[in-house]
Amino acid sequence: MSAETSGLIADRALLGRTSTAERVADVLRTRISEGFFPPGTRLAEDAIAGALAVSRNTLREAFRLLTHERLLTHELNRGVFVRVLTTDDVIDIYRVRKLVECAAVRDLTEPPPGLETLLAAVSDGSAAAERADWRGLGTANIRFHQVIASFTGSPRVDELMRGILAELRLVFYVMQDPRWFHEPYLVRNGEIGELLRAGDGASAAAMLATYLDDAEHQLVGAYANHNPAE
Repeated sequence: MSAETSGLIADRALLGRTSTAERVADVLRTRISEGFFPPGTRLAEDAIAGALAVSRNTLREAFRLLTHERLLTHELNRGVFVRVLTTDDVIDIYRVRKLVECAAVRDLTEPPPGLETLLAAVSDGSAAAERADWRGLGTANIRFHQVIASFTGSPRVDELMRGILAELRLVFYVMQDPRWFHEPYLVRNGEIGELLRAGDGASAAAMLATYLDDAEHQLVGAYANHNPAE
């Protein structure tokens, strides 16, 4: 069993007694968000089904759901793979993020419920950076933005952003130096957190808009260098 699939054994408890394709999809989506399955990884059906103790039919339905979310792709006679995103995907992901995340904080005039969870994600990112754990830093950053989206109070927005941020994790792999990319945004996460602590949602939204513009520009540039023929 590979290192990627062996970690799934611990996730069996998340499935409960009534394992469903949706719960399996949620486990795999989380694993993608946490960087355990890089773009282009072939997902071995037997190994994953065995690790999660689910039927192959259930796993195939989970694969279908994640394919619909643009996280996986099925290649005829080859199997199911974690999707490799394009420049157009990056632009569209950031279009959605700007619409959702900036709106989530813009009208806040007092510290929102969940602020401590947001600040904990900043602290976790700092601890990961001190350990030079760049995958952990990326995971903390994604968690920070998931909390931002949660300030809308909408379960539908939460669900949308889980998929968007899982796709974003696949985008991060194009960065040749993850430390150079992630560390400056960790500082800005802290600054946004302090604005929200002060109840200044308008300033937090403005900073977040610039932040997302900068990140999109960097990632689009990295894609151009990574695949100039695209």
